[in-house]
Amino acid sequence: MEQINLIFLLLALLAEIIGTIGGFGSSVFFVPVGNFYFDFHSVLGLTALFHLSSNLSKLFLFKKGIDKKIILQLGIPAVIFVVIGGWATQYLDPNILQGILGIFLVGFSLLFLLKKQLVFQANAQNALLGGSLSGFSAGLLGTGGAIRGLTMAAFNLEKSVFIATSALIDLLIDASRTLVYWNNGYIHQHDLIYVPFLIVIGLVGSWMGKKVLVYIPQTYFRKISLLLILIIGLITLGAWI
Repeated sequence: MEQINLIFLLLALLAEIIGTIGGFGSSVFFVPVGNFYFDFHSVLGLTALFHLSSNLSKLFLFKKGIDKKIILQLGIPAVIFVVIGGWATQYLDPNILQGILGIFLVGFSLLFLLKKQLVFQANAQNALLGGSLSGFSAGLLGTGGAIRGLTMAAFNLEKSVFIATSALIDLLIDASRTLVYWNNGYIHQHDLIYVPFLIVIGLVGSWMGKKVLVYIPQTYFRKISLLLILIIGLITLGAWI
């Protein structure tokens, strides 16, 4: 049996806790961390499987209603474009994808650190655009929750409704890209040993994040999350260069 890397699992737990509290989702941390332990395509496959359990946990823990209108306007284009993004990964060098991921993380974190009041207008056009971009990013780079979170923030949802709605959209995205990644050959037999651990981590990390969220203002933790994303992005770029 392949030896389990406990440090990787610990970092996955931290990614889930921080992602739940910060509102960006765990993949924005999990994907770059995973790149230090696995090849990029394996990370995409593991991320999809990890997120399936993570978002099922969030739906259970934050079950105070789901906004059906946002599911239709934002979720459907996200599912369509995650398939397109996942398909496109077959034709791009994984090394190039890692570089794009680093640039995305650094650019995203700097944008929100410098433009604290940046918001989208709450309308169908922006929901469609945000859903399409977040889905394509999730399929291509393994992470798109941050873009979707920015779009959904414009609709001023109650916190639990926000998380539950986002989790359901993410669940649909993950189910779709899991099939695409499986077809692409990204879900490897030797990596499946981590799946049971990641399922448990998805549940425990979401639960711990919910508990911590009660005591820490989300705006305060958002800044910490953005700084962590910036650091991870810079490390990813450094390793790529």
